[in-house]
Amino acid sequence: MTDPLPKKQYFRIGEVARLLDIPSHVLRYWETEFRAVRPSKSASGQRVYSRRDVERLQLIKRLLRDERYTIEGARRALKERGLDDDANAPAKPEALRAALVHARERLAGLLDALDALRPPARGVQEPDMSTAPEIHVTETELEGDLAARDETA
Repeated sequence: MTDPLPKKQYFRIGEVARLLDIPSHVLRYWETEFRAVRPSKSASGQRVYSRRDVERLQLIKRLLRDERYTIEGARRALKERGLDDDANAPAKPEALRAALVHARERLAGLLDALDALRPPARGVQEPDMSTAPEIHVTETELEGDLAARDETA
């Protein structure tokens, strides 16, 4: 059984290597083989593993070293457990577009609800929202917002 992790959210590669008792080059190799592990990089360029990454690495180590799975077998085992996702992978453009359309529809509904609550102003004409400019958000900006949201969740 593995030792419990220290009570912190982020770990540097050397800390993870010591916790798992494996060389750091093995961690870097596992990053290339398993989509479930994707550390971010610090401002100085060092790998920073989330607590979830370290927990998944503990499982990968157990599968490969203790249970003697092959890399492919360990990948399948992670997939069967629902852990093969890549939280940091860029979302597909179709999914981003659908999320934005859904958000726009919800915002329009909220605006309608707020307008219904507001008493009509005397002598003031409502602005024509149909001529409002489109909001353009790049995929990178949206991914950053989604990643920030996931870190706080």
